Amino acid sequence: MRILSTLMGLWAAFSALPAIAQDAEHLGKPVDKGLGFQPAVTELSRDIQSLDNMINVIIFAIVAFVALLLVVCIVRFNRRANPSPASFTHNTPIEIAWTLFPILVLVFIGAFSLPVLFKQQEIPEGELYIKVTGHQWYWTYEYPEQELEFDSYMLGQPATIGDGDEGVTPYVLDDAMKAKLSEAGYNEDEFLLATDTRVVVPVDTVVVMGITADDVIHSWTIPAFGVKQDAVPGRLAQLWFEAEKEGVYFGQCSELCGKDHAYMPITVEVVSKEAFAAWTKAAAEELAANGTIPTAFDVASAE
Repeated sequence: MRILSTLMGLWAAFSALPAIAQDAEHLGKPVDKGLGFQPAVTELSRDIQSLDNMINVIIFAIVAFVALLLVVCIVRFNRRANPSPASFTHNTPIEIAWTLFPILVLVFIGAFSLPVLFKQQEIPEGELYIKVTGHQWYWTYEYPEQELEFDSYMLGQPATIGDGDEGVTPYVLDDAMKAKLSEAGYNEDEFLLATDTRVVVPVDTVVVMGITADDVIHSWTIPAFGVKQDAVPGRLAQLWFEAEKEGVYFGQCSELCGKDHAYMPITVEVVSKEAFAAWTKAAAEELAANGTIPTAFDVASAE
């Protein structure tokens, strides 16, 4: 069962609740001239960013040390300062030092990086399970316990353009597309990141995802969560996260998967546990009545 949730009229009908609607925080997206990581909202992402910062300190220290040695050699051992150079061919203590020091540095890095890796790979018992299937070029999400399933397309793909979208050109950010984004609760700068149906998860909840694909290799990624997992046809991989802050987070397929690879975004909305319960209830009712499901944006605005 695959349900194409492309009826944007539902999005327009519900637009009042600030907590999850249009003025919900959109946290995980690129920013102009940004040099750092996206905000870390999971333990995994904080660990990754801390590890990166530590390794950068080590790299800078090594670069500074090597640069200092070069300066010393240039000043002290140039032809003018040292007209009669030494003729020895090796120095055992130095050779031992430059062998042991890199080993110690690598062991030190490994002592911190391996626990981070193991934490990602050791999947805990989840409070919510979602199966994710990658297709060319959209995602299907299944909530087995909630008996929900839906497809998620980038807003602007032909599949998201229907009645009432006259003047909207696929893949083009024109005035009509800007209006469509606004109607769906997105900002203009979120074009190519926004999807017609968001993945909805509750805050402070361990979410386990089973990741696969049905055609070529894709990759499900949310940088703010610190998760990235290839979706390989015929295999079921897993990832987990526990988001600590409500908001809307963005990712994209991170494995080259064909001509529309750039148009395969991921949108996850983290909501309160109460809002998630309301969404699952409304989704089941909407599914039974119309064959579509609302997003958290819809449900929250209706409350």
